[in-house]
Amino acid sequence: MEPRIQNRLQKLRQSFPEAGIDTLLVLIGENRRYVSGFTGEDTGFDESAGALLISEKANVLATDSRYEIQAQNEAPDFEVVCHKKGLSKELPGILDRLETTRLGYESRRMTCEQHEQISEQLKQQCPAVELVKTRNLGENLRVCKEETEIEAIRTSLHLAESAFSRFLEQLSSGMSEARAAWEIEKQMREAGAQSVSFPVISAFGTNAALPHAVPTERALQNSQPLLFDWGARLNGYCSDISRTIILGKPDEQFSRVFTAVYHAQQKAIAAVKPGAWTKDVDAAARDHLHDKGLDSYFGHGLGHGVGLAIHEAPSLSPMDERNVQLEENMVFTVEPGVYIPQWGGVRLENMVAVRPWGAEVLNSMDVRI
Repeated sequence: MEPRIQNRLQKLRQSFPEAGIDTLLVLIGENRRYVSGFTGEDTGFDESAGALLISEKANVLATDSRYEIQAQNEAPDFEVVCHKKGLSKELPGILDRLETTRLGYESRRMTCEQHEQISEQLKQQCPAVELVKTRNLGENLRVCKEETEIEAIRTSLHLAESAFSRFLEQLSSGMSEARAAWEIEKQMREAGAQSVSFPVISAFGTNAALPHAVPTERALQNSQPLLFDWGARLNGYCSDISRTIILGKPDEQFSRVFTAVYHAQQKAIAAVKPGAWTKDVDAAARDHLHDKGLDSYFGHGLGHGVGLAIHEAPSLSPMDERNVQLEENMVFTVEPGVYIPQWGGVRLENMVAVRPWGAEVLNSMDVRI
């Protein structure tokens, strides 16, 4: 067995006793890829490229004919079962062979309809098998990255930054938000990105006051905030960056807001270290904006984990009930923002890895372009 996969499976199985299960049904695409190597992607929330069934001694990848050959090639440590009539119909036979009695399922991914279908099949054919809801067993494995993962994220990040630098050479007055978003995506794809991490955000002027603005035909004008948020997916790993710039001479308002956001980000990055609490890191940025009279315009969390998924643990936000201590090799964004209605906004976003000495900023592009 490939050592990396073996180590991940071993860690996953160690969580079974506390979860009260003897077999885990893995449905979340990123978890499936992480512990098997199978890269098939779900095309919709209710459509699956495959599911893993991991017991104490067996590894099974159940998929359909679209992915059978790919699964066999990419997941040699798993027995590939090709189902003809859907997972719920195939499941009882697999569970019988695995001698499963308590089947854990990823509650964040299973739909109510799928739960009903599986429950009905088990009731008819495997009445002794109990369905057990689980949460974050696979995600917890992915919180702290392996060094190869950090390098994959760094490579994805640098691709996205280089693409943006080339885009800036084209940026000029009159370009629309939609055109700008497409040009950024085009540059990333031409540089080798598999896809974008998320739809590119390009927001000009007052639209920059919308943290997740959808690009429109609004045309760029000089001396207004231009907010960009983009990222690439490369070899499965995501990157996420925000920059706010201005063409022409910045006015006093832009300079004041930009400087406050910049220093808020720097204070938060300085607070990152093993053992620090996520809410304290968030507070380092938020308190600075409070001192500048701008905290009421900062409504979202400071950052989020990034890896195989664009949003994963840890979450750095006062709105998240979980307040966790940072650990070495966590990777997340630090992205304070100020959004003022009828004026615009500024967001600056870097990605950092937690190291023994503090935060390693993975970006190579300066936030002050």
